[in-house]
Amino acid sequence: MSKAPDTRDYFAEMYVAGVLADAGWQIYFPRRDVGFDFIAIHEQEGAPLIRPVQVKGKYPTKNKKNKKTYGFLGALTQVHQEMVLAIPYFSHEYSKAPDCVAYMPRGQIRDSTKNRFSVSPAQFINGSAVPRRDYSKFFDEQGVSLLLSAGFSSAEIG
Repeated sequence: MSKAPDTRDYFAEMYVAGVLADAGWQIYFPRRDVGFDFIAIHEQEGAPLIRPVQVKGKYPTKNKKNKKTYGFLGALTQVHQEMVLAIPYFSHEYSKAPDCVAYMPRGQIRDSTKNRFSVSPAQFINGSAVPRRDYSKFFDEQGVSLLLSAGFSSAEIG
């Protein structure tokens, strides 16, 4: 029998897919994962709203120090204007669910260098991720609701 992985990346993908399915989105998984973890589709005013989703979980260690910015910095194998970068923030302790999830639009994700991207919607304070003030609208239920907004992709939302 193989050892369980140190991170729960597949669980993170399934968790985000489940949250979106509970919110009425149809979830489609690719036959082979070559970038997007899944495609989410929501029927809106008779037309499908399509959002490719990449999930990048954060898994802090016990000795992680407080940070003013905490998020994703790394490669994305695919990008798309309508995409969602979902960032489930886990605790260093084994938990049944992430502490919170950020649903970041392409318009908030900065290109840093060759195929490297960054977005830091949270802080890390006393062992937990906490949404930063200007990014709090992208977290949890409010963030899922924003996925339906016409201006979500460019982050032109109120």
